[in-house]
Order: sequence, then C-alpha cells, then structure tokens
Amino acid sequence: MPDPRREMLSLVTARVRDAFVRKPVYVDGALDLVAVCRELAARGATSALVRDGTRLGIFTTTDLRDALLRDVPPAALAVREVARFDIVEVQADSEVFEALWLMVKHRVHRLVVRDGDAVLGVLGQLDLVSFVAHHSHVVALQIDEATTLAELQRAAASTDEMVALLHGSGIRVERIAHLVCELNARLFARTWALLAPPALVQGSCLLVMGSEGRGEQILKTDQDNALLLRDGFDALDADAVAAVATRFSAALAEFGYPPCRGGVMLSNPPWRQELAAFRETLRGWLLGGSADGPMQLAIFADAVVVAGDASLLVQARTHLDDLLAGNDVYLSRFAAAANQFQEPVHWFSRLTGRGRHDATALDLKKLGIFPIVHGVRALALQHHVRELGTAARTDRLVAAGRLDATLARDLLDTLHFLMALRLKHQLAQRAAGQAPDDTVLPAALPLLERETLRDALALVQRWRSFLVHHFRLDAS
Repeated sequence: MPDPRREMLSLVTARVRDAFVRKPVYVDGALDLVAVCRELAARGATSALVRDGTRLGIFTTTDLRDALLRDVPPAALAVREVARFDIVEVQADSEVFEALWLMVKHRVHRLVVRDGDAVLGVLGQLDLVSFVAHHSHVVALQIDEATTLAELQRAAASTDEMVALLHGSGIRVERIAHLVCELNARLFARTWALLAPPALVQGSCLLVMGSEGRGEQILKTDQDNALLLRDGFDALDADAVAAVATRFSAALAEFGYPPCRGGVMLSNPPWRQELAAFRETLRGWLLGGSADGPMQLAIFADAVVVAGDASLLVQARTHLDDLLAGNDVYLSRFAAAANQFQEPVHWFSRLTGRGRHDATALDLKKLGIFPIVHGVRALALQHHVRELGTAARTDRLVAAGRLDATLARDLLDTLHFLMALRLKHQLAQRAAGQAPDDTVLPAALPLLERETLRDALALVQRWRSFLVHHFRLDAS
C-alpha cells in the first residue's frame, strides 16, 4: 500500500511538468464537430485545443455531449460555437499543489499547461489524481457526488486527514487554509442543496462568516453562518424555513463543526432574516449602543456567499457602508476590540528563556491572531474594502495608500507564523486525544520558535499602538 505521507511529500517538491502532461491536439475553430471527433479518435484523445484567430479554447467530450442536444447537426456546427475559451492555465514550473488548487477552485477537469508563453500541453484531472492520489481533489469529488449526509460526513473527515498530511509535508499554512476554504465552501453548499427546497435556495443567500469567511480556518471551529432571505419571501412559511435551518446546523455539528457558543448560526432567528429586517439589525449594531454590537458586526464583515442569491449580501454590505460613512466614533469603538486582550505579566521573560519553567500558557488567538485580523478588518471597513481575507485586505489597503507596505508584509508574516504554530499545537493535541485549543506553553517551545514568537508578539504590540493612534482610541 502506498505511503500517504510519501504521496503528500510530492506536493512540496513536484512541479506540474513532473506530472503526465498530455501533448496538445490542435484544431481550427472553423472545423465541424464530426471532423473534430474524427481527429480526436485518430489521436486517441478526449480533448482538443481550439485555435480561433487570437483566441485559444478547449473542446472536450462534455462539450460534445452538450452540442448533441442542439438542433444543429454536428456536421454543420463549428467547434468554435461549443468550445470554451475561458480556459484555466498553469505554468509548468508551478507546484503540483497549485494545479490541484486551481482545479478545486475553478471546478475544472483540465488545465492548459504553459512553459513561459508556449503551450506545453493539457493536464487532466485523472492524470493529476493518479500522480497525487486520494487527497484534496478526491475529497472535492466526494463532496460534489455526495447524495446523502453520511457521504458528506465521510468527506468532512477526509478533509481533517488531508490537513494533517499537508502540514506534516511542509505545505505553508496559508496554502492549506486556501484549500480547506474551497473544500468547506463546497461542503456547505452541497449540504444546503440536500436539505433546502429549491425555492428556498433560490430565494435566499447562505453565508459563512468569521475565519471561514476570510479563508483562514483550517481545523474545524465553531459554526458561524447566516441566511438572508429576499424581502417578501413566501415560498415556505417561517416554521418550514426554521426547520431546514435547524437541520443544516445539526448536520454541520455531525460533520465536526461545533455549534457556535454565541448562537451565530442560521438556526438562530437573528441570523435568519429577510433583507429589510437585517438592514435594521445592522443599524441596531451601529447605533443601538449594544455591548455586543461591534463583535456581531465583525463577524458579519467577514461574510461570504456559499449558495443562493449573492446580490442579497451585496445589498446588505452596501447598506453597511452607507451607515459607516463618516461615522468615526463608531469605527473607533469597533477598532478598540483589537486591544481587549493583553499579554500576561512577565510574558517577555517567558519567551527569552528566563521564564523557562513557567507553566502559564499564552493564547495565540487572543494575543496575536485576533488583534492582527481585527485591526485590518477595522481599516477595511473604514475604507470600504470589500475583500475578505486578511492578505487580500492588506493588499488593497496598501494599493490605496492606506497602509504601509512594510508593515503589511510584517503583519502577514506574523499572522502566518502564529497560524502555523497554533495548527502544529492543535494537531499534536488531536493526536493525543485532547480537544484542540489556542494556547501554547512557552517553556515547551524550541528556542527558535520561542524567539520568533517573542518577535511576533512584539510586532503585535506595535500594531496595537498604530491602531490606538490611527483610530484615536486613547481619546475615546
């Protein structure tokens, strides 16, 4: 039996050119489908690259199937009429992991492989899966083909195994997070499709939020999700919608996503509303003076659509931007949450070796990850940045001249270090049969990790000082 760790190691070292890249079969865009199929049969191929002027497209047996449903006979139909010209490409020297991620993200079965500007060939899903068997793309296929919740539960368990193997093989934590985010989105969407009637799927917008929305969740954490309904939605009565929402939350719990302790789930009525009512909820979070308003807003600020009518979220975010325009007082209150957790006394000595025997743990999320994420989120809200991930938000803020490029790079490096350290600790806890948490014991860390953690928390302190000055928190 193949060693899965050896297979996953290939994701670190192998390049796309190392996989089986099939030589391209080219056809002219004006060629009719019968002639194209004759050429494919002669070459033993199942796809062809279509040259049509300056355009390059791809024609596959799936396109042939769809073409046969047209009224035009295949012999009278030019291949350019059915080929797809929105091809997804990858460079030959890219890591196999990137090709795998592109297939998952774009839901395609073939990638055009380029060596510089030249087309090297076509990388097919089956060829890639045979190169790196039984992992991320296979999990995606399990999700897409699932017809029962039990099948989805098995796919969710496979994701956990994949995370451990990817981390053990040296894949960078941000890449693991990107892939897990794609797989989770597909898992949630497929679960919703199995449970919700089509009328509900079409008349609503299913959201995931928090770290899942930002694409920064790796191991399963508390559910953060919501449902926006179109105004006047009446395809199902309120009780029927509530029943579907309850089944959805229960299914995710079965998959390993614990219920949110704060009730941020669509099974909870405040997180399951028509758009007009939710707009009023947003207004209440901003203007109502509720103590938990800023954190509720923080959760929603990371919302991403996984199923349904995406325009509902766009309308809600536009309403939020309008409410926040010029509201510096509220933005200061919102940003202040980044300073709510302070390092314990003598934390510096614990990370320099002088506190080597101190058994007090440091919470990586509260002391490091949250202040970075929330501070960037506050800047994003202030400047109407719609991107969700912390990296995407910092990129946009830097491009707009709202954040220093060096500081942004240091923040991301620090965030990724803290995420990786937390993941390493959580995987070790899980392997020992313990419930994963966010804490580490400084005395248990190797010297290099302790020193890096010391520098990371020192940067977080400087970041907090920046936020205090920028949002005038000392005056609020």
